[in-house]
Amino acid sequence: MSMKKIAGTALVLSTLATTGFADPAHDVDFGKPGTEATVDRVIEISMTEMKFSPAAIDVVEGETIKFVVRNDGRAIHEFAIGVEETWQAHRNEMKKMFKMGMMNMRKVNHEKMEASGMMHDDPNSVLLEPGGEAELIWTFVEAGDYGFACNVPGHFEAGMVGEFNFGGAEQS
Repeated sequence: MSMKKIAGTALVLSTLATTGFADPAHDVDFGKPGTEATVDRVIEISMTEMKFSPAAIDVVEGETIKFVVRNDGRAIHEFAIGVEETWQAHRNEMKKMFKMGMMNMRKVNHEKMEASGMMHDDPNSVLLEPGGEAELIWTFVEAGDYGFACNVPGHFEAGMVGEFNFGGAEQS
């Protein structure tokens, strides 16, 4: 087998091995991506060192929310909708990404992430450098015990986690 074929095979195998690497939205039971046309309301989220503002958000089952997420901090931060199980798996993946040089506390190396097939482009999360802003649209299909967290190594452990409170009346 030629070196070219070996390298190509290795690339395919490494891509297959990392498929879903940074995919906390895979097989979720805590909602689904929404569309602009179905947005019921917009909520602005500010991320700073080890906190979200607001830290608790009232939602209604079936509601679609557009989150406008800003990183007002000095380090990279993530807004990831999920549950403890998905966050733990994602935190482990993000630790690997740090070790592999795909990010540090202030910068994300998108080229390295893309080359490794480990883009952070899941519909239930955004990863932002300081000063960054992104939108995330999410439909809360049913009430549940889930929230949002930052899975950058050490951030969740320092308390950077928020909650969704399901109420009976539609929010305004």
